[in-house]
Amino acid sequence: MKDFPGTPGTFLGLVLRMSQLIFAAGSIASIATTHSFFIFSAFCNLIASMGLQVIWSFVLASLDAYALVRKRVLHNPVLVSLFVVGDWVTATLSLAAASSASGVIVLYFHDLGHCHFGEECQRCQISVTLAFLSWIPNAISSLIMLWLLAAG
Repeated sequence: MKDFPGTPGTFLGLVLRMSQLIFAAGSIASIATTHSFFIFSAFCNLIASMGLQVIWSFVLASLDAYALVRKRVLHNPVLVSLFVVGDWVTATLSLAAASSASGVIVLYFHDLGHCHFGEECQRCQISVTLAFLSWIPNAISSLIMLWLLAAG
């Protein structure tokens, strides 16, 4: 297998995983601090999806850090296949959750002309923005993993 930038065990791979982790954790923190997020199922799904993203990114960031310390590149075909499936599943779930939550925000907070929740509306918008920002490096990582699997 070739060594592409962003593959597991490289510095760029670690940066991608850490950015996913930070944005997903920020999304959870900003939505969980509201008192009314549980009213909308889209926000509950956003928390569940971002929680899965945090766990997946943390595990893979730990593997990347271990590989960097040991100066190894993780190109085992079985491991890369697992990364491909996991990345695509988390990318799909996080995009779906962020899109549904943004739909709720647009419908309730913008189309109806007002928001009864005050400052919580801004936290919800920040949470959705961070969820989309978490999806971007996840999508990049997913494409790199697929490319690595296809090249191997």
